[in-house]
Amino acid sequence: MIKIIILLLIAYLLGSIPSGVWIGKTFFSIDIRRHGSKNIGTTNTYRVLGPVAGTIVLFMDIGKGFIATWLPMYYGISSWYPLVFGVVAVIGHTFSIFDHFKGGKAVATSAGMLLAYNPRFFLIAAIVLASCILITSMVSLGSIISFIMIIFVSFCTHDKALTLIAFCLTCFVIYRHRKNIIKIIHGNENLVPFGFYYWYLKYIKKSIK
Repeated sequence: MIKIIILLLIAYLLGSIPSGVWIGKTFFSIDIRRHGSKNIGTTNTYRVLGPVAGTIVLFMDIGKGFIATWLPMYYGISSWYPLVFGVVAVIGHTFSIFDHFKGGKAVATSAGMLLAYNPRFFLIAAIVLASCILITSMVSLGSIISFIMIIFVSFCTHDKALTLIAFCLTCFVIYRHRKNIIKIIHGNENLVPFGFYYWYLKYIKKSIK
């Protein structure tokens, strides 16, 4: 019991590490919470601090979910139970004790949890995310679609625990992206500087000129 409590605490503290904030302040003297979308996650870090910092934050946030889920496995906690520890890390990421109980949108840390629990599903989610971003140039839309895909895949493979947790996390991710969804509907969502939709808009603007 004590071991479980300690691992849960570690999972929350790991998840609570505000990677984007710490990287920004330590190496750039910039608080990303005051720039761009003001989110502390990977996308805003890329936008504000550049691709190197964004990639570091991405791996750190994935690592938080991975370690939090993998540690219980290492200490003999098997079956679907490690997912609970991963969810605790996601809670830490979105309600960080180091950031006044605020945080990111739960995508990368959830991906880390999935990587530890089922690498094949992680690969599927990563391919769906990358494909969606390449087509739509929108990280937010790609993230939501990849979460929905994991619900479908886990349901089809009869992983009831992951289906339930994926469904709950998907609802949470959609809620965290509610402002992005409104922007998508109104056609003013922030785009990454690549992908078919971005190139299409760029072509249209050139044609008008």
